[in-house]
Amino acid sequence: MTIPDYQTLMLPLLKLLEDGEEHTIRDCVEKLAEQFQLTAEERHQLTRSGVPLFENRIEWARTYLKKAGLLEAPRRAMVRITERGKEVLAQNPERIDYKFLMQFEEFRQFRQFIKRSEHNTERQNHASEQDDDLAKDPVEAMEEAFARHQQILIGELCEAIDRVSPAFFENLVVRLLTKMGYGGGSMEAASVVGRSGDEGIDGIINEDKLGLDVIYIQAKRWASPVGRPEVQKFVGALHGKRAKKGVFITTSSFTPEAQDYVLHLEPKVVLIDGRQLAKLMIEHNVGVTPKNVYELKAIDRDFFEEVS
Repeated sequence: MTIPDYQTLMLPLLKLLEDGEEHTIRDCVEKLAEQFQLTAEERHQLTRSGVPLFENRIEWARTYLKKAGLLEAPRRAMVRITERGKEVLAQNPERIDYKFLMQFEEFRQFRQFIKRSEHNTERQNHASEQDDDLAKDPVEAMEEAFARHQQILIGELCEAIDRVSPAFFENLVVRLLTKMGYGGGSMEAASVVGRSGDEGIDGIINEDKLGLDVIYIQAKRWASPVGRPEVQKFVGALHGKRAKKGVFITTSSFTPEAQDYVLHLEPKVVLIDGRQLAKLMIEHNVGVTPKNVYELKAIDRDFFEEVS
């Protein structure tokens, strides 16, 4: 089944602690995973930042329930239901979520604290939007925002690449491949072939200093998808060079026929479309510049577990 979101986990977590005894977070994770019949793969699924997804959602469910006074942490790495939590369960609620918790003054104060901590003026002027963000798992909300930013950046890069000259594009491609480590990461091992008599070859990268292994490049700024005939011409040029490796890069995309054609070729040919190119540029800092770096941290539960 789908891994439940952290708000869906609030009521099951509270019910799990209904006995009033102290429970470890790890025990809660295991029991809730069994309750929701999660597979081993789902239990070990990670967020984009490498945090265990299910465990992370339980942690945030616990945090918000604690902020509302329904749970407490009597000892390190332990959790227990409060009298208020028992009273809530006695009401037999169908669901406990962010809106449900807003009835408690402590939670409303927590929300106000979050608002005061927010320095983005635009977000302060849109309180309802901020409430929606707070209602999400903060780690996942951050990752979703980062993913949206990446998609926007990819689109901007694709537009910028479409505006450059063919010569600039060929140089960009060669620079990217060297940044990726081909040619030992040195531009001296790479060259852009002139426009006349290139026979379908736009760039060359020596994989070793002696040039014993060479990668040939074709870089084309196309608006429409590149089909199999164009890729075949490139392969023909590679055969003419007795080359074993080739990279065909375009600003558009490749047709399914073109992609199928290169699957079992000799020489080996890799196809990179416009969006893949933009992603590689972002990954290797070509044509982009880092603005801010945020280090995401989580509490180390093992650190606070005392050895008896």
